[in-house]
Amino acid sequence: MLAKVLSSAVIGVDAYLVEVEIDIASGLPAFAMVGLPEVAVKESKERVRSAIKNSGYPFPDDRVTVNLAPAHIKKVGTGFDLPIAMGILAATGMIPPDRLRQVLFLGELSLDGRVKGVRGSLSMALAAREAGFRSIVVPHNNRREAAVVETVAVYPVHHLSQAVAFICDASSIPAQVCDNAPMLAMDPECPDNFADVKGQTHAKRALEVAAAGGHNLLMTGPPGAGKTMLARRLPSILPPLNFEEAIETTKVYSVVGMLDADQALIAHRTFRAPHHTTSDAGLIGGGMVPRPGEVSLAHNGVLFLDELPEYKKHVLEVLRQPLEDGCVTISRASSSVTFPARVMLVAAMNPCPCGYHGDPAHACTCTPRQIHHYRSRISGPLMDRIDIHIEVPAVPYKALLGDARAECSEDIRARVMVARQIQAKRYGRAKVYCNAQMGPRHIKRHCRIGPEAMDLLEQAIERLGLSARALNRLLKIARTIADLAGEEAISMHHIGEAIQYRSLDRKPSAT
Repeated sequence: MLAKVLSSAVIGVDAYLVEVEIDIASGLPAFAMVGLPEVAVKESKERVRSAIKNSGYPFPDDRVTVNLAPAHIKKVGTGFDLPIAMGILAATGMIPPDRLRQVLFLGELSLDGRVKGVRGSLSMALAAREAGFRSIVVPHNNRREAAVVETVAVYPVHHLSQAVAFICDASSIPAQVCDNAPMLAMDPECPDNFADVKGQTHAKRALEVAAAGGHNLLMTGPPGAGKTMLARRLPSILPPLNFEEAIETTKVYSVVGMLDADQALIAHRTFRAPHHTTSDAGLIGGGMVPRPGEVSLAHNGVLFLDELPEYKKHVLEVLRQPLEDGCVTISRASSSVTFPARVMLVAAMNPCPCGYHGDPAHACTCTPRQIHHYRSRISGPLMDRIDIHIEVPAVPYKALLGDARAECSEDIRARVMVARQIQAKRYGRAKVYCNAQMGPRHIKRHCRIGPEAMDLLEQAIERLGLSARALNRLLKIARTIADLAGEEAISMHHIGEAIQYRSLDRKPSAT
């Protein structure tokens, strides 16, 4: 007898539907699986056999053939256990086959019949909705993330017998309900606050501009100046994710298995800080079965690279395409996978190998050649993709021990939120969430400047030797500064402040 069950699998961070076909024919006992299954999928034969028997159902003593269609795509993961088991039970007449047609199944089976969680259930629920399905049976551990998808009824199961009972009696399991609005409205839990930062007024202003426009930022300063401290407080002033951004971010974490069982949605911007010994595959993703890297885990959030010149040069160079396109494409002989990678890059570095070039309190021991070699570890094309360059000097002793109260993150975040609301209204339905994501068409339309500002910009281009890309980024920064000021027109002082944020375009002075 032939039975068909619908399931799903993931490629990259997106899912596609898989039709699981089970045929039971007379012959010697055998269990064959076709449709390009990888090792974990092939091993499901033994899990399914034991789960069915230990759940109290008979396993056929005939020839069982399982086909996973479409057959030209390699099947990866353990989520086919439950649909295969349901198909075998339908083919043997234990459950009515016609009731399987409008339900999508996914789940890994234990030998005793328990249903374990799988990766990528959010993507699979989205694929089910796009295909027109209204019901999906998922492991109990995946119930919250799958229920985020509206218009799809999510039925969580603990055991194979529960799934069988659901098909025989649809009222046996209540659908999981998830309210997305309260999760998105929650304030981020950030233990670090800008109120802890003494001095560094210029750096905090630059971080505010970067947060308001989603701009990449590089901080240069001596050891102990507070670069890492500032970077780790950046999430406390970033605006919350909207629903589309939250879905995109949650899909990445769901695919790599980093989503907690009780977590339905990642509602706040992530902060990733990989060590400088990380590989290019660890940073942008890769492997035999490509999986997302740190740049994708920081999607819609912050990617912090401390001690930037200490990263291997080829590792830094692979960042150029993600920073420009907002995605990572990994090609293999059999397929090509694209991961989202729209990040806000924040980096920190010392001005020289010893760290004290330009510091009035410490003498620099580096030669000009050493300084040049140190800074040349970061290529010009990569530097061009970083909007804001600022110097973070050491904080004076009196400022560190002073009683002056620094501005807290809540006040800065309020201004950032107002600027982001202006940008959301400006771009409307276009998939542009902040000024840093503007394309040439948007820059031409929204970054018009007057004659005086144009003259100042021309002088800066001549003196700093800015590239066309750096010029566009300068205009984007000026647009953000104007938004923070609540002004529609970009004026001369907005351009002037934006130029100050290109400190590394100036020629370094000799020691």
